[in-house]
Amino acid sequence: MALVLTCGLSFSGKSTFAAGLSHALDAELLSLDRINEERGLHGGQGIPLEEWATTNRIAHERAGGLLAAGRHVVVDDTGSPRFIRDQWRATASAARVSFVLVWVQVSPGLQRQRVLANRAAQVRPDVT
Repeated sequence: MALVLTCGLSFSGKSTFAAGLSHALDAELLSLDRINEERGLHGGQGIPLEEWATTNRIAHERAGGLLAAGRHVVVDDTGSPRFIRDQWRATASAARVSFVLVWVQVSPGLQRQRVLANRAAQVRPDVT
């Protein structure tokens, strides 16, 4: 079993990649944005740090349970500073599974195009 953490900047394609990877691996997909939505929190901006901490705790609890049940887990996260990545490594280690970090990167120009296209279409909350 494995815990795969997908990280990258907003609009880099990490959520699309994470969804495809979870399907290919028959893995459970944990999206921190979806957990925030379940909690009535929308968009990454303006959410207080303590709320993000709660969302992270919920995600780790869910991941631990899924890994204990013998499932692969793909986590769709953000840019993930080192301390967040280290917490995911610890969750994988506690479950005695492999930890894989995938950084999804696109050119700054393509990311900017995607941000501007989203502002025009308003499909997702904006990021600055």
